Amino acid sequence: MKNVTGRNRGPQAAGVEQSAPRPAGLGPAGLGGASVAERGTRARVARLILEHGPVTAAALGERLGLTPAAVRRHLDALLADGMIEPRRAVRMGQRGRGRPAKQFGITDAGRSAFEHTYDDLATSALRFLASRAGEQAVAEFARDQVADLERRYRPVVDGAPADQRVRVLAEALSADGYAASASRAQVGGEQLCQHHCPVAHVAAEFPQLCEAETEAFARLLDTPVQRLATIAHGDGVCTTHVSPKRLNETDEENKESGGTSV
Repeated sequence: MKNVTGRNRGPQAAGVEQSAPRPAGLGPAGLGGASVAERGTRARVARLILEHGPVTAAALGERLGLTPAAVRRHLDALLADGMIEPRRAVRMGQRGRGRPAKQFGITDAGRSAFEHTYDDLATSALRFLASRAGEQAVAEFARDQVADLERRYRPVVDGAPADQRVRVLAEALSADGYAASASRAQVGGEQLCQHHCPVAHVAAEFPQLCEAETEAFARLLDTPVQRLATIAHGDGVCTTHVSPKRLNETDEENKESGGTSV
């Protein structure tokens, strides 16, 4: 479904208490006796590197109005925490004298730390929505979020042969970072697996997100689907069983004629 936290993230099992890393400056890990002001500035440094990096120390100082010594202090702390890493700038055109200026880029750990923070914000926002407007409002929000995914996938899925639509949907999901795959199910029909869920941490508390996504799959494939497992509930993979289109059509015909399917 559409990523309510604004980016993709790795699977996070529900029900497992973990100490989620936070962006440097936003949590206690690795900050020692840093003041609130120091943590706030360090978070701004990390965010600039995330959004604009790789960048040089000089560019960071200019953007934030910090002295070279202050920039170096925050960069050293972020390097020690594994949030950023040094990179050599690629010099374009004629080479000047001296070595290229060192740049700093975000690491996977640094990016993950920001993701957990955004998750916490999204969860808090949905808690507020539920407390003020009720669980139905959360469900409506989830359906609104997944509507964009459904709109974008519709032409691709509809344009595929009927027997290839689950595979095409899996490819579309993979392009959005869900690491999805399609295979034949032993009990008949097909199985759609998503090995990554960008909202797993949030969906662990608000299953409406998973339910809205499942409903969208059923509409896109025009056949009943059933969610068998989710990363948000502690499973390793989000697994959806897709009923055979032919069986679904037979059931509908039997309902209209008053008969039963075999």
